[in-house]
Amino acid sequence: MQSINRRNLLKGVGGAALALPWMESNAAPGAVAPVAKRMAHFYVPIGVVRRGFFPGEASDVIPKGNLGNVMKSLGKQDPFYSVRELDELTPTLQPLGQFKDKINLITGMDRTFQEGTDVHAQCASCYLSSARPYTIEGTAWPLDRTLDHLVADQIGNDTPFRTLEFSCNSHRDNKESIYFDNISWYGTGHMAPSIRDPRKMYQRLFSTSEINRYRDVTDLVLEDANSLKRDLGYADQQKFAEYFDSIRAIERQMNRLERMKTELSQVSFAEPTEAHLPRGEYIRLMGDLMVVALQTGLTNVATFMVGPERWDTPFLFESLFDAPRSHHQMSHNQTEMIDDLLKVDQFHMEQFAYLIGKMDAIEQSDGTSLLDNTLFTYGSGLGDGSTHQYNDLPIIVAGGGAQVLSGQHINMPEGTPLANLWLTQARMMGLQLQSFADSTGTIEQLLAER
Repeated sequence: MQSINRRNLLKGVGGAALALPWMESNAAPGAVAPVAKRMAHFYVPIGVVRRGFFPGEASDVIPKGNLGNVMKSLGKQDPFYSVRELDELTPTLQPLGQFKDKINLITGMDRTFQEGTDVHAQCASCYLSSARPYTIEGTAWPLDRTLDHLVADQIGNDTPFRTLEFSCNSHRDNKESIYFDNISWYGTGHMAPSIRDPRKMYQRLFSTSEINRYRDVTDLVLEDANSLKRDLGYADQQKFAEYFDSIRAIERQMNRLERMKTELSQVSFAEPTEAHLPRGEYIRLMGDLMVVALQTGLTNVATFMVGPERWDTPFLFESLFDAPRSHHQMSHNQTEMIDDLLKVDQFHMEQFAYLIGKMDAIEQSDGTSLLDNTLFTYGSGLGDGSTHQYNDLPIIVAGGGAQVLSGQHINMPEGTPLANLWLTQARMMGLQLQSFADSTGTIEQLLAER
């Protein structure tokens, strides 16, 4: 095989550049390139239906109406610490069946709440910080610099983007404040703006002066791609083709969605919102962009909001319902809509499972997968959308490879701060933090080496 110069980019017209994944042919002879550690957070709004998500709560009481002042579970929670094998999955967790040995279900975690401001706004904005109440001066929110930026301070200085913030809030009506729609914050009062539009995120990752003219970065770098492919070994040719095709697929999907918007805009009725686009395709498209960014080293840290908190504007959940539904309003009518809510919860879990599968299929230079080198966390800042409880949150940690003991259901003692998990993850990422937010220690049960 002809040797080729090591490089990380395809180059093309107008300065277009496409980051490359790791390939054996592109490595120095005999060298194993160091594999970066990554972190990604998959945030689900409005909490979950507890009887569908949490083991042991299948027969617990169904909340009636909006119980916004209850702020605690109506069922019986196990207040004691335990670790058991994650064997049978609850209905909401069923999409994760093939990944049971790569995830940990963590229950019993509580989030800080500061009286005087809306619980939905706090559960999003304070999810990754949860400062001790009333310790941040000049703000009504217990909000400090969030975990993703603290981690990026350590592992984000050599990537083009220190962090990337993805949002699947496709609504155009900004009916809620920024605190309902952002989990990533540089510090108190200074959010890290998320990108909602797949085309805008694509342009941020691959943008050049020629993109608007030629539309697709794969067209711009095609000549360089064909030149490189001739110099690759057979296995790397297959890997390169899969990667290039994945970018092509993202471009085709975005172009299709944009054609739909163009067609809708020509119909004589009020301007349509992106909420009427297929919901699952939209989430997976944004997820594909996140995975590509992590795979190619454009960033090592990402946050991904499936949707905003509260925000009563409905979404059209493809294949679930005939008409658009408001997730928030459904959560306050569980006695009549619990089966539909369970469908939404499982729908969100299917998107999480889809991204786990994507990461698990991507090989790194040392033979491990992208998932093995990523702490990928599913979670919500509410334990239930009806009770508005900020205790016993739904948390799943996927990935982490050999440094994580996986396949467990870890039930933490009642009152354990969520910040304990964030402190544990920060240390896994190499941060030398003695404490974080309102943490009281680390979750040693996650660590392969204690």
